[in-house]
Amino acid sequence: MKVAIVKYNAGNIYSVESALRRLGVSPLLTDNAEQLLSADGVLFPGQGEARGAMDYLRSHGLDQVITSLKQPVLGICIGQQLLCRHSEEGDTDCLGIFDTEVRRFRPQSHEDKIPAMGWNELKDLKSPLFQNIPEESFVYFVHSYYVPLCESTIATANYVLPYSAALHKDNFYATQFHPEKSGRIGEILLSNFLEIVTSSQQHP
Repeated sequence: MKVAIVKYNAGNIYSVESALRRLGVSPLLTDNAEQLLSADGVLFPGQGEARGAMDYLRSHGLDQVITSLKQPVLGICIGQQLLCRHSEEGDTDCLGIFDTEVRRFRPQSHEDKIPAMGWNELKDLKSPLFQNIPEESFVYFVHSYYVPLCESTIATANYVLPYSAALHKDNFYATQFHPEKSGRIGEILLSNFLEIVTSSQQHP
């Protein structure tokens, strides 16, 4: 199985690589269009700022590559946000896979710290991505922006308000949380994604 990780100017890519290696997969870290297009599965992780990330993707032609991918793709953290239509962060037009806008958390009380950082529970799990993951499992988040609930939502979390903890449309999956930092639950999710990749190879 050939798994690629999109290499661009957003951090946290190496911890995703390490998490996959623990599952027995040696991913290719690349910004090469041909290598991304020919991979069996692609991960699009990252931490960072939307406008700078999109500027980099566009200047390297990676925006067109990512939106043209037909194999299973998993966006993580800012990877999920960049797969949406638009982000309030820097008033940024994004990749448009998910037809929704990314919004900034607006604290409702002095307890609401931004960024939302730490462990939070998942609810309303709806996808093979969450196979063998129980409702109300805890995973690790770090984010100041969120994706509202929408028709692509496959898991929810609540901080200030309910929001999309994960999305799915066609061959694109995405999580706002960090599976690579979420212990055993994150390991199961990454393993489930690899199963989705394997299944797509058998039933193209």
